[in-house]
Amino acid sequence: MESIKVIQIKSGIKRLKSQKRTLEALGLKGIGNEVVHKSSPSILGMIKKVEHLVSVIKV
Repeated sequence: MESIKVIQIKSGIKRLKSQKRTLEALGLKGIGNEVVHKSSPSILGMIKKVEHLVSVIKV
């Protein structure tokens, strides 16, 4: 599997609780934070749920 870098570009404030928890589960704690994950179906599903708050780069 390839790795992907997920960068939070927008705030989780005034978002649904499920979206806040998804950001937290991805390991993102604020704007500008970056995490690297393996590209798995569960991670891709979480990214799809908050795609308007994050940016994704293939590593």
